[in-house]
Amino acid sequence: MPIYLYWGEDDFALERAVTSLREATLDPAWGSFNYDKIDGDGSEAAIAALNQAMTPPFGSGQRFVHLPESRITQQCSADLLTELERTITQIPESSVLLFVSSKKPDGRLKSTKLLKKYAEIREFSPIPPWNTDELAQRVKTIARELKVKLTPAAIELLAESVGNNTRQLFGELEKLHLFAGDSDTAIEAAAVETLVAATSQNSLQLAKAIRDGQTSTALTLVSELIARNEAALRIVATLNGQFRTWLWIKLAIESGERSDKAIADAAELGNPKRVYFLKKKSLPSPSLLSKPPCQCCSISNTA
Repeated sequence: MPIYLYWGEDDFALERAVTSLREATLDPAWGSFNYDKIDGDGSEAAIAALNQAMTPPFGSGQRFVHLPESRITQQCSADLLTELERTITQIPESSVLLFVSSKKPDGRLKSTKLLKKYAEIREFSPIPPWNTDELAQRVKTIARELKVKLTPAAIELLAESVGNNTRQLFGELEKLHLFAGDSDTAIEAAAVETLVAATSQNSLQLAKAIRDGQTSTALTLVSELIARNEAALRIVATLNGQFRTWLWIKLAIESGERSDKAIADAAELGNPKRVYFLKKKSLPSPSLLSKPPCQCCSISNTA
């Protein structure tokens, strides 16, 4: 398929995919002749890209036409839609046309419907930080790609340490690959703890530490958040929101509610799937919120 649409806010993963597609498309000897990167988010840039994709490549390999910040799936003029309808089925197999956007395609637009029909669409959105299972699975996948062997405990610790930061995950796995050298032994969690910078300390982890009664860990996280110039009011707002969510879910479960959708509606969660992951974790007692705030909850007074 010669037409692709890549979208999402995970810039690092998206750029790696663009590079991989470009390398698979172009003959290195003819790359400078057959690579067209057309900047601009207007109709003129998109029409120019469509026209360029119709141009046969020079020498061997294919032509690669790259529109890095396209808005064709957010707004599409009548002229652009006409050109897209005329061209999209005529683009030769000797060309690859790639549209890239950080925003989710608007499924109501005719241009989006056309691309869904004729293009390969890939999403590059960060994994939600609460989806720990998917974060661990991503660590497994990328570790396998980079030929880094990790024990299950090391995978879990690495996922917890880097969160959904794809750029850091690749960097840490490359570091671990150098550490392992030619050894076939899987890297242990102890090595990950020593070598990997745990930068995913955030307000959600702080809420978890408070929930679990880990006062020392909570105070350490508060210090790290403030050292990274995280706004104290933002930390407090996240804590309030997280404890409110836990409270609503626990009350719904204790009242006998079994529907994840009904629980998500009560807790004002946009994604009912999140309820499944939250229910797997231990939830705080409703009485927890009535207790006097611990020392780490008074951070707003220090800002």
